[in-house]
Amino acid sequence: MNQKLTRRFRIEAGLAVFSALLLLLTLISREWIEIVFGIDPDAGSGALEWALVAVSLASTVTFSTLARLEWRKSRPSSPR
Repeated sequence: MNQKLTRRFRIEAGLAVFSALLLLLTLISREWIEIVFGIDPDAGSGALEWALVAVSLASTVTFSTLARLEWRKSRPSSPR
C-alpha cells in the first residue's frame, strides 16, 4: 500500500519518538541531566526529573495522537 505521508505526520511522529525516548531515559537513569550537563538544577531532590517524566509522557501521548490522526487522513478512502 503506497501512502503519501505528509510533512506534518513526519514531524509529529518524530516528536512522539523523541519524547518517548526522553521519557524512557529519565525513568531508567534519573541522573542523566547531571551527567550530561554537569549541573544539578534541583539540588538532588528529583523534582526536575519527575516533571520531565510528566511532560514527556504528556508529549508522547499528544504527538502520537496527532500523528495517528494525520496518518488516518492520508489513507485512501475504502469503498463500502
